[in-house]
Amino acid sequence: MDITVEQPVRARLITSESQELPVSATLQYTSGDPFAVHIGFPPDVSLSGTDVTWTFSRELLQAGLDAPAGQGDVHIWPCGRVHTVLEFHAPEGLALIQFDTDALRRFLKRTFAAVALGKENIDVAVDRGLAALVGGV
Repeated sequence: MDITVEQPVRARLITSESQELPVSATLQYTSGDPFAVHIGFPPDVSLSGTDVTWTFSRELLQAGLDAPAGQGDVHIWPCGRVHTVLEFHAPEGLALIQFDTDALRRFLKRTFAAVALGKENIDVAVDRGLAALVGGV
């Protein structure tokens, strides 16, 4: 049986004019996909007007709380003592979202209580990944 951890969180979208606009998001982790975390944003935050979910490694989130981390579409770095910035790259552009670091740490602590770091079941993750790739073929 999968364990799911969800946590609503408030964040700030940093615009190209250096303004900060409040946004809501939902952090999610499931033991069925033990290496990943998901951050969902509501339709009013996206350019497409639909829900948007970003998925990346739990390890990346943990590393980015203490030092700049990430390559490719997701970069994370501490911003002062109380904030963490997540930078998302998409074909439509770039989004900078600032979170309270304590909220991200609480979420990670809850995920580690669900599945301890280093205790992820890789066999289950690989089986589910393969099933998603072949999609019933």
